[in-house]
Amino acid sequence: MPTHKTSAWPLSLVYAVLVVYASLYPFADWRDQGPLPWLFLWAPWPAYWSGFDLLSNILGYAPLGFLLALTAMRIGRGHFAVWWATLGAGALSLLMETLQSYLPARVPSNLDLALNIAGAWAGAIAATQLEKRGALDRWIRFRARWFVPESRGALALLAVWPFALLFPSAVPLGLGQVFERLEATLAELLLDTPFLDWLPVRDVELQPLVPLAELSCVMLGALIPCLLGFTVIPSAARRAVFVVTVFAAGLGATVLSFALTYGPAHAWAWFNLPVQTGLVLAAILSLALLQTSGRFCAALLLLALGVYLAIINQAPPSAYFGLTLQTWEQGRFIRFHGVAQWLGWVWPYAVLLYVLTRLREPPAAPKIPA
Repeated sequence: MPTHKTSAWPLSLVYAVLVVYASLYPFADWRDQGPLPWLFLWAPWPAYWSGFDLLSNILGYAPLGFLLALTAMRIGRGHFAVWWATLGAGALSLLMETLQSYLPARVPSNLDLALNIAGAWAGAIAATQLEKRGALDRWIRFRARWFVPESRGALALLAVWPFALLFPSAVPLGLGQVFERLEATLAELLLDTPFLDWLPVRDVELQPLVPLAELSCVMLGALIPCLLGFTVIPSAARRAVFVVTVFAAGLGATVLSFALTYGPAHAWAWFNLPVQTGLVLAAILSLALLQTSGRFCAALLLLALGVYLAIINQAPPSAYFGLTLQTWEQGRFIRFHGVAQWLGWVWPYAVLLYVLTRLREPPAAPKIPA
């Protein structure tokens, strides 16, 4: 298979980072606990385990194996795709289980390692089977029709966006709310140092957003992924289809988040008048921009991100939000909550960095017919 540029590689890196975070959470009380960190390899298998443990360890590494195998096939190493993906994911799992030996809150397990390797192998097999049946070739042709050649970064960010919405936020479609946490973290780090006086002091606590600010935040939260897609989709008709897909994914992820957080009966509790108005305005603006150039959409995306992050970081968590996080953060889903939370924090800033990089590139020369 010839070499192609692929979005599978950046997605593999993103997913590997999430695996590292999920494996080492909560990153507290690192210390040498005495035994050699790799002794778990020869230990008896755990006496206590559940079906959820088995399934989560397999499914947790299956996407990584799939993406690594897909990367290998796209760069012309298809004959070794399964081995390369399984060994790469297995090495990462071995490293994570070994590092867990230094975390009192985590327990390394040879069963987890075996299940992780099995999951990566299954994901790699799935990728190779799809390739044999022509599914990957169809995707290549589809991508060539829909997207500009250099679209890997945007596609990776768009693929991650619905998962970033799964962690409950103070405002629907609100991502990137980190300023208050950064302020508290800096204050803690600079405690008992003269640099603490350098930090700005807020006179009043953050106040709940007024309806107009909430409307604007929701509107921009829906518009930003649309603009990101417009930077790599040149066709107006395909942009219109993409807008429908974005709205469906955003609504679905938000409904699922609220159902998991507040219960199925409250899955649509967030869908109030400001949110509805914001979504309608975002749809109107997206459709109005269907005919604009990709570079214009990138510049407009930078402006939208600046306003969006300024608004969302002025919003405090609601009382209900704080109470529900107490249950969301407990139990066996704690590692998955952490991954979704980090995605929600980082995603807008990753988009900002990507767009700045794209705008630095010179515009493509117009094609001259022969």
